[in-house]
Amino acid sequence: MGLSPDDVTALLVTLRLAGVTVLVLLVIGMPLAWWLSQTQSRLKTVIEAMVALPLVLPPVVLGFYLLLALGPNGIFGMASQALGGGTLAFSFTGLVIGSAFYSLPFVVQPLQGAFTSIGRRPLEVAATLRASPLDRFFTVVLPLARNGLLTAVVLGFAHTLGEFGVVLMIGGNIPGTTQVVSIAIYDHVETLQYGQAHLLSGLLLVLSFSILLTVYALNRRFSVVHI
Repeated sequence: MGLSPDDVTALLVTLRLAGVTVLVLLVIGMPLAWWLSQTQSRLKTVIEAMVALPLVLPPVVLGFYLLLALGPNGIFGMASQALGGGTLAFSFTGLVIGSAFYSLPFVVQPLQGAFTSIGRRPLEVAATLRASPLDRFFTVVLPLARNGLLTAVVLGFAHTLGEFGVVLMIGGNIPGTTQVVSIAIYDHVETLQYGQAHLLSGLLLVLSFSILLTVYALNRRFSVVHI
């Protein structure tokens, strides 16, 4: 027994979704994590709570409100239609937006912790050498925060692989477009195709474990080299 063509398609959609979501989260999450690690603003606690909200909020609740926002009468849905992009709900773009919201803390929190642990001394030394703020970030901060960066990328990717509630609410179950592996597994269970469900579930289990094992091994190696 092997993967059906629909299962292979669902797997490819899932991997594509995870990859695109991580890229989006790095673009959004890296500046946000840096600001949170450096600011003394009173809004810091509020922003941190908002970032961490997906950790405690039921995925279906988050998916419901995102569905309203991305639908034809929602603020983002209307903006997309006004720009000629069509509705965002039940589309791959909508899945990326929902996944970015849901996986945000898994990227921002490791990055924030890594940035905070660097301290101000390396940046002050770089400033005395006339390095610009942008130069300091890319040549000093990112190399020193590589463990946190690697953890953020892997956790964001792995977390997106197993999403169900958010993607189901926003994207539905459209084969080849919004059907991801977790939804395909649910479909197999509903139709009593336990063999196919076992195969896909086992594949996700092995893939997720391999990803986590790799990041822990790399972090350990980097730590030993640093010492």
